[in-house]
Amino acid sequence: MQQSTNLSDTSEMVTPLIAGIAVAAAAYAGRYSIRAWQAFKARPPTARIRRFYEGGFQPSMTRREAALILGVRESTPAEKIKEAHRRVMVANHPDAGGSHFLASKINEAKDVMLRKNKGGSGSAF
Repeated sequence: MQQSTNLSDTSEMVTPLIAGIAVAAAAYAGRYSIRAWQAFKARPPTARIRRFYEGGFQPSMTRREAALILGVRESTPAEKIKEAHRRVMVANHPDAGGSHFLASKINEAKDVMLRKNKGGSGSAF
């Protein structure tokens, strides 16, 4: 009879201990979740717009494609087109390790946007 009383006392002492550990684990998990959510909300917003045109080229460049290459709108004023051309060309200039093909397409895009297209494709390639 004495042993059954000891087992009963032991299980009565362990049950609150397990419950306490479970409550503490839940509290730490909740705290971690709240901090993770706050860090997620505080991160800087990411732009969903690509910086430069990543698609292939059409046989004859259109104003739409030229605008995409330069990263401007089709209705952009000439001054902004020149600024965009310079920015894209600096990043892709052949002297700085860029491609001659891309440089010619960037120049063609500027010409199309400024309406300097002199018949046919202005690209050397």
